[in-house]
Amino acid sequence: MTPATASAFKSLHAASLAPAALDLKTKELIALACGISRLCEGCVVHHVKAAKAAGATLEEIHDTLDVCVLMGGGPASVFGRKALDAWNAG
Repeated sequence: MTPATASAFKSLHAASLAPAALDLKTKELIALACGISRLCEGCVVHHVKAAKAAGATLEEIHDTLDVCVLMGGGPASVFGRKALDAWNAG
């Protein structure tokens, strides 16, 4: 990735997660769900840490994972486990 693309993505990331109608915690939980649905381990780890920093509780992570499993079946359950591992790691 070029520096210009990296900079543009960083700006998109900041703009997309800026609190507006939804607060940062809610947006991070949505991002976590998207990461699980896309089977992106790096996304899962990043957004679990960010959700935790934004005040998400383990119970909120569990609720998010439950919806992911409902919508994504077995693969979502595997990546949901990765989210819990990320929560416990830090």
